[in-house]
Amino acid sequence: MKKKLISVLVSAGMIAALLAGCGSSTPESSPASSGAAAAAEPAESADTAATDGAAETSGSGAAGHTYAIVTKAAGNPYMERMSSGFQGVIEAAGGTCIVQNPEAATADAQISVIQSLISQGVDSIAVAANDANALTAALTEAKDAGIQVLTLDSDVNAAARRTFCNQAGIQEVGQALIDAVYDLTGGKGQYAILSATSQATNQNAWIDAMKTIAENDDKYSGLELVEVAYGDDEPQKSTDQTQALLQNYPELKVICAPTTVGISAAAKVLQDQKSSVKLTGLGLPSEMAEYIGSDGAHSCPYMFLWNPIDLGKLAAYTSIALVDGTITGKAGDSFEAGDMENSPYTVTDMSDGTGTEIILGPPFRFDPDNIAEWAEVY
Repeated sequence: MKKKLISVLVSAGMIAALLAGCGSSTPESSPASSGAAAAAEPAESADTAATDGAAETSGSGAAGHTYAIVTKAAGNPYMERMSSGFQGVIEAAGGTCIVQNPEAATADAQISVIQSLISQGVDSIAVAANDANALTAALTEAKDAGIQVLTLDSDVNAAARRTFCNQAGIQEVGQALIDAVYDLTGGKGQYAILSATSQATNQNAWIDAMKTIAENDDKYSGLELVEVAYGDDEPQKSTDQTQALLQNYPELKVICAPTTVGISAAAKVLQDQKSSVKLTGLGLPSEMAEYIGSDGAHSCPYMFLWNPIDLGKLAAYTSIALVDGTITGKAGDSFEAGDMENSPYTVTDMSDGTGTEIILGPPFRFDPDNIAEWAEVY
């Protein structure tokens, strides 16, 4: 099994070369070529990836402890892959894993799950938050009960958790996405953003980064952001929002969807309608393979993502390290993470000074040259 499937979307090399993200097979003229990703190679399967290297944690002290992961909602393929990575590591290390998928992508649904986990007396809770602030009280209650709390994929108020397992640096993700918009519009024209929920911390941070970069660099002065629409990570609502964008903005050139549910829904609408509007964003290769191409018959020339399986694995290793006392979540703490490529990982201060984070690694670009092989992975 190759080390590290995909990691995240943009590396330092990507910033240095038009900030993009992916393999060396990406044409130099593309806005997303990353030397770091050149070493990345697809693995055999998602199931294999979820447990690869996990056995190395056996005997780490996980035995006898219970580790929970709370996803955003049931039926989300990205969340399913993330939790499979988490579960694989925990069980290989001898621990007990509880995977909780709330019925809806809401804070209330997650709060009910968290309260149940507190009652069960789990040792740690890793949560992909649906709301940055609404979970604060429930997670603080968990911490007060002696449970180690961490977040992954989408963060909460720093006071309510120990640390955040971040799939990619906010600035890097924002840079990759705005550069893709610039590339696909030819540097001029209207674009829209199709996000998840209006409260999703990761989505909002990436979108804010895109806006800030565009506002502070004359290079992007020809771009016009006409709307940020919210599909709430629901396929039908994301479909409806895409159709509304097409109807409301006849001059629209690009839709950027930094959500796996949104980009998949938008891709189908655009391709079915044979729209000239192009799509980019963050998507799962297995869901987007049929839409990625460089000709007019495909709605998405290229997109980005990290490996959700690896993000789940990182959260599992972090959970184990918090429970066994290897780390406390303070900046400077470090821990081993099996055979993950960037192991050992170090806890660092977040750029906004609100807490600490552990960044999975650099980002990755999917395009016609590599999408078929990666679609077989996840």
